[in-house]
Amino acid sequence: MLIAVAMFSLMDTSMKILSARYPAMQVTALRALSSLPLVCAYIAYRGAFGRIFQVRWSMHLLRGVLGVGMLTMFAFGLQKLSLAETYALFFIAPALITALSVWWLKERVDGAQWGAIAVGLGGVMVVLRPDGAHFFSLGGLAVLASAACYAVSAIASRLLSRTDSSEQIMFWLLVMMAVGGVALSARDWVALRAEDVPVIAGLAVSGFLGQLAITVAFSSGKASTVAPFEYSALAWGVAIDWLLWRTLPDRYTLLGAAIIIASGVYLVRREAVHVEAEHP
Repeated sequence: MLIAVAMFSLMDTSMKILSARYPAMQVTALRALSSLPLVCAYIAYRGAFGRIFQVRWSMHLLRGVLGVGMLTMFAFGLQKLSLAETYALFFIAPALITALSVWWLKERVDGAQWGAIAVGLGGVMVVLRPDGAHFFSLGGLAVLASAACYAVSAIASRLLSRTDSSEQIMFWLLVMMAVGGVALSARDWVALRAEDVPVIAGLAVSGFLGQLAITVAFSSGKASTVAPFEYSALAWGVAIDWLLWRTLPDRYTLLGAAIIIASGVYLVRREAVHVEAEHP
């Protein structure tokens, strides 16, 4: 998970650099198009292309739409916010997944978990600034919308995993994001610059390696043990912000991030207790 988070942080850095030069929708298309050849090579290596079309199309289409929305709004947020601020807000996603699991997956969420979700939302309010100066920041709201798309997509992925393989899920998400991203950005497409080719290559490799690493992490370790390491992204965000843009998060961002992380870790641990109680 630590390797996955490092790779995704480098991927997000590439997206932030590109989002300053290209429209957010085009960055989504570039993210999908650049990684697709690597994913195809991996699936071919695994010999998994034989069943690639035997999928639940409605769920894959839903995830494709959500994926385009998630990445586009995330890229827009990166245009407006630092990496650390973006990560601090996006950390609300685990709480949203827990809340949505009640309706979609019929999972049990107790009062303590609902309390942790409320605390996490309070942390979001802190990151968005209690003084109101940045409360309605378009960048902040875009990141929250991106987190909501991610949460719904994660629930859909859980449902899909009951019938479709991880290779099918990964492949069709990238294909649909590539098609949707290109179609929606074609009118405002900006010609790629030669100096951005290394950044796009870094985007492709880091995204692909991050996906592989996170798959290994969750397949070889307990989710309750592995998931909290995802919050190491904040350290990467602070370090990269300082190295590349000479910016540091303010006290509101750090305080809000601490509240959201504490809420998320509690939810993961609490879920582990429920699972152990149901399946001793």
